[in-house]
Amino acid sequence: MAYEALHKDAKALGLPDVSLAKNDDVRLRSRGSLEILQRAGVTMAFGTDLLGELHKYQSDEFTIRAEVLPPIEVIRSTTCYAAELLCMTGKVGSLQIGVFADLIAVDGGPLENMSLLGGQGDHLSLIVRAGRVVKNTIDDNGCPE
Repeated sequence: MAYEALHKDAKALGLPDVSLAKNDDVRLRSRGSLEILQRAGVTMAFGTDLLGELHKYQSDEFTIRAEVLPPIEVIRSTTCYAAELLCMTGKVGSLQIGVFADLIAVDGGPLENMSLLGGQGDHLSLIVRAGRVVKNTIDDNGCPE
């Protein structure tokens, strides 16, 4: 996502043409690297490293990965695969008793439309972080408002 964000905002950030060309070379090859890693059976965790003005693009990583990976694999990369790679299986990354309570409710089906996980939470009606509700737009009937 870092390369995509730089591509989108390169002119506004004042990047010279040589930097734009280098960024595009890496950006265009990055999707292929995801395919290679998946074919090789490499477990991939989800993560981004966007800061400052580019942070607004961080959750667009879901859509980019879903262009080359099955959506369920993208979701697993944020949950159970990340827990495994961080040696935190049974502590994070799943819904079960005794696991840190981080969860979301999505306004729709992300397996059919991965962009619902983008937009920095625009399509999330419920966000629970460490057992605390930090966003809730679900009405008393259980529907997003």
